[in-house]
Amino acid sequence: MMETYRQTRVLIIGAGLTGLTLAYYLKKKDIDFIILEKEERPGGVIRTFQEKGFVYEAGPNTGVLSNFESVELFRDLEGKCRLEIANPEAKRRLIWKKDSWHALPAGLSQAVKTPLFTFSDKLRLLGEPFRSRGKQPLESVAGLVKRRMGKSFLDYAVDPFISGIYAGDPDYLITRYALPKLYNLEQTYGSFIRGALRKKLVEKIPQPPKEVFSVEGGLENLIKALETRVGKQNIFYGAGQTRAGVAPGGYKVQTIASGQQIEIDAQTLVSTVGAYHLTELFPFIPPRDINILGQLKYAGIVQMVLGFDNWTGCNLNAFGGLVPSREKRKILGVLFTSSFLSRRAPNGGALLNVFLGGMRNPDYFGLSDQEIIRIVKEELLEMMELQEFNPALVEVFRYKHAIPQYGKDSQERIDTILKLQQSYPGLILAGNIHEGIGMADRIAQGMRIAQGFVDYP
Repeated sequence: MMETYRQTRVLIIGAGLTGLTLAYYLKKKDIDFIILEKEERPGGVIRTFQEKGFVYEAGPNTGVLSNFESVELFRDLEGKCRLEIANPEAKRRLIWKKDSWHALPAGLSQAVKTPLFTFSDKLRLLGEPFRSRGKQPLESVAGLVKRRMGKSFLDYAVDPFISGIYAGDPDYLITRYALPKLYNLEQTYGSFIRGALRKKLVEKIPQPPKEVFSVEGGLENLIKALETRVGKQNIFYGAGQTRAGVAPGGYKVQTIASGQQIEIDAQTLVSTVGAYHLTELFPFIPPRDINILGQLKYAGIVQMVLGFDNWTGCNLNAFGGLVPSREKRKILGVLFTSSFLSRRAPNGGALLNVFLGGMRNPDYFGLSDQEIIRIVKEELLEMMELQEFNPALVEVFRYKHAIPQYGKDSQERIDTILKLQQSYPGLILAGNIHEGIGMADRIAQGMRIAQGFVDYP
């Protein structure tokens, strides 16, 4: 086996969105780097396919422009990929209740009329600005919502929202870590409503657009644009059996890629991989610390992509539908992808993404494709008003470690990350093990890490 030796200032483990964003901004600062990626392609779970007239994603379908960093990245990549904002005419979010879909209220009049929430909780909401702020830093999302808004808001708004974002359990997720903006809104202003009004009308704090986005032609075009700017020559694909060790002045990393034994000396080592890979990657980290990081739970998700040449079911003029856990259905929700993104299905057709499993039904991950298809067929015939189930396209994707769950162990994990980074100068533990799970979070983290480097003299 051939041997290769390299030196670099920054070695990045993982060519997902975090790693590529970091590398892109390092290159703009003319800082030397190398990326190691265990797969033969960049992007992690982001991947776009074109088949039978459909354009579909394996992995995330959209992101949200929830911070200015994500806006800046697309501005920087202008000409290499084109941002696509979701069709504003399909912004409705549907919630399943008692055998039918209901639109989540988008204003006061709709909130008064909706059957999703009880009359008592609608009245209770009027008192939300006057309730005292929470005093439990580890309060669950469920606890916070019940305390401030009432149980029906938890059951038919927040529970399905958490299902759509985290595929998680609102009783397990801790607001401070899973929904930090919501937590800070209450802690800073004492109220969701009062805080939102003050930020918008009184303080006039600039806000990112918060639009749902994709990329024209699919999210993989964002990855390709970053890969082009980063330079393929700076990425080793198929890098397996990667091990890192402490060395004078930094780190020594060994890996095997393209039939070569590669040894790299780096001043800074940045990991963007999941918690489940850290033990094998960092044998020098003390067992107690690595075990704390490895305890992070993940929701496993099954995603079914369905393409219909001729849609004959219910009206799809919406973003999609979410299913509250108390409704005891077998799916988590459905995205009406072709309704809010252009050129994703033939004219008159439809592209749907159906999600199953998560923390609600973890056993679904182990079901066969045939069993998944049977479940989805049974559910959609009723829920989507289909007379027959005749998709032209059927694809099933599974993600064992799809979404990390930020529970009560989050602070111990964050403290451990900070301690390790202080104990091992030049080590940076990034990725969605902390600081958010969304695409905008990954972009912001990569950009922030790059900003911590100073240019060479």
